[in-house]
Amino acid sequence: MVDEDADLEGWRTIDELAHASGVTVRNIRAYQSRGLLPPPEVRARTGYYGPGHAARLELIKDLQDEGVKLDTIKKLLDTTGGSTEQVVQFIRTVRALFAPETRQMVHLAELAQRYESTDTGLAKRGVKMGLLREVGEDTYEEISPRLMTAAAELTGLGIPITRSLDVVEQVRKHADAVAKLYVDLFLGEIWQPFDASGRPDDQWPRVYETIERLRQISGEVMIAVLELAVAERVDVTFGRDIVRNVRTSSAGPTSGPDAEAGAGAPDPA
Repeated sequence: MVDEDADLEGWRTIDELAHASGVTVRNIRAYQSRGLLPPPEVRARTGYYGPGHAARLELIKDLQDEGVKLDTIKKLLDTTGGSTEQVVQFIRTVRALFAPETRQMVHLAELAQRYESTDTGLAKRGVKMGLLREVGEDTYEEISPRLMTAAAELTGLGIPITRSLDVVEQVRKHADAVAKLYVDLFLGEIWQPFDASGRPDDQWPRVYETIERLRQISGEVMIAVLELAVAERVDVTFGRDIVRNVRTSSAGPTSGPDAEAGAGAPDPA
């Protein structure tokens, strides 16, 4: 509790805290109800928020800016007692390693020309798949220019953009499962033992190094596995088609003039 006779300098009402932090009163109360923010100190039926509350609120904002969901923030705060400066730095480092591509703006007419299609529904599908974000009338932001470029190259090979999007959609589903495997691997084998040991300061560099190596290895493994799988699939598919063609050719015609001619022909033996 705030001492009745204490100087309230640095303590704010919820309205004052909202104004100073840029967080709405509604969100501050929501953070309290979810256990993210400690309750205020009460004096004469008025709640006051001190420097600790402001620091915690700033930390929540930082984590949200890094894309961390509120449920995850709650777990971080619970396990660290609110001292998550290193955790925030860790999250920033990880996100930098797996940084998204530099996004590009593109007009609908350019998309139509690039993919040789005037179907406006394709842009809507791109938005639904998370490849595009509509930012204005007939203007979009490319979330992954590399994927969009790959789709354009497939179009140049004569493959319709609809089929390219089908492939991307399926690959994305498999990629989500693979990503979960690597995240679970890191959490179980690296992070949890590190967390259980109290997150010693001298071990943070090793954690960062492990994340960087895991990123490199995961990419190498994905390429190697994909190449192996494609090679095996090509062998199976083409082998089956070749066998089928051989059987069809050896069977010969079963009716018609060619069949009759074949029936009257002398045995090669």
